[in-house]
Amino acid sequence: MAGTNVRRMILWAPVALLLLAVLLWLFRPQPVAVDMAEVRQGAFQVTISDEGEARVRDVFVVSAPVAGLMRRVELKAGDHVAANRTEIARLEPSVPMFLDERAIAEARAGVDAASAATKFAQAQVRRAEAERDFAETELQRLRALASKQSISQNDLDAAERRAKTSIAAVAEAQASLRMRESEYAQAKARLLNPSQARGANKECDCVVVYSPVSGAVLRVLQESEAVVGAGTPILEIGDPANMEVRVDLLSEDAVRVRAGQRVLIESWGGPGSLAGVVRRVEPFAYTKVSALGIEEQRVNVLIDLTEPRERWRRLGHGYRVQPSIIVWEGKNTLQVPQSALFRDGEHWAVFVVENDEARLRHVIIGQHNATHVEIKSGVSAGERIVVHPNDRIEDGSLVEARSAA
Repeated sequence: MAGTNVRRMILWAPVALLLLAVLLWLFRPQPVAVDMAEVRQGAFQVTISDEGEARVRDVFVVSAPVAGLMRRVELKAGDHVAANRTEIARLEPSVPMFLDERAIAEARAGVDAASAATKFAQAQVRRAEAERDFAETELQRLRALASKQSISQNDLDAAERRAKTSIAAVAEAQASLRMRESEYAQAKARLLNPSQARGANKECDCVVVYSPVSGAVLRVLQESEAVVGAGTPILEIGDPANMEVRVDLLSEDAVRVRAGQRVLIESWGGPGSLAGVVRRVEPFAYTKVSALGIEEQRVNVLIDLTEPRERWRRLGHGYRVQPSIIVWEGKNTLQVPQSALFRDGEHWAVFVVENDEARLRHVIIGQHNATHVEIKSGVSAGERIVVHPNDRIEDGSLVEARSAA
């Protein structure tokens, strides 16, 4: 009986051991699949980036100096102009407006009144001329009598005075006639309609507007013939070779920017990025409402292009660009992805992979940009770290690199 039990134990022992081994293998700790990255050392830049626009630095708006009828502008956007030589526009006196029935009746009555006054002035001239002729004839007769001592000197002086007075009266009547004729012409001018006025002013003097500077036409603001007022903008002129970039930054970002900082201009439409330098940070902020309806304080930052113009020749006024202002940079900086960092109490920490195990390591960080963080101490270049650590990972957990799908 004892021998039978021994034989059974010998027979089932390997099976039990195999079953135990299978259970241990099935319930062994499984490594957590994670994304890994390598701590690297190299160039590191901290930038401030936002959407901006390229624009001509000095834009001149040419306006109409006087009110009048402006002929059609023949210049087109992109045409080159020369200072004080290229004709921009030609202004003529504007034609009168149409009169309504009441205004026409009043104007015709004014013409009739002016015509009657003119005829009255003509009659006054004829009367004054008759008085003058009579006074001159009488003066000649009295001078003949005076030579024979037939009249007194006082009578001769009176005749001369009457002759001079009659001559002055003729001049006065003629001046009154000219005034009445001018009033008559003025009254008739009030009856002119637009077509008659234009035909009467074919040889009028016009005001010619010339380009104030040399450059190119950026935009034509008033192209068609029209009656314009003094100060009406006609077109914009600028020098496409004198280009700058304007970007409006949040005020908290603008305080980190100063003149002389390097700029990389990207998304401008050409290959690579363009180099630039900050020229000015404007001291005045303005309120701008974002696409989400949030009021933001924005500051304009002006950037000069330092690349040769041949590289950005096709960049035009108002074109969209993406400038990145470099506010800090290092040439040999230890850095890790931002997604590898997490808070452990009051410290920043990462999981370093050692022998397929995740080891918690505290680090001291420095500068950071949109994707990476500078590490001052805690890890070394070449070490592998866990990216996007989750709650399944803790100090000592087995990990393995996630396989690509």
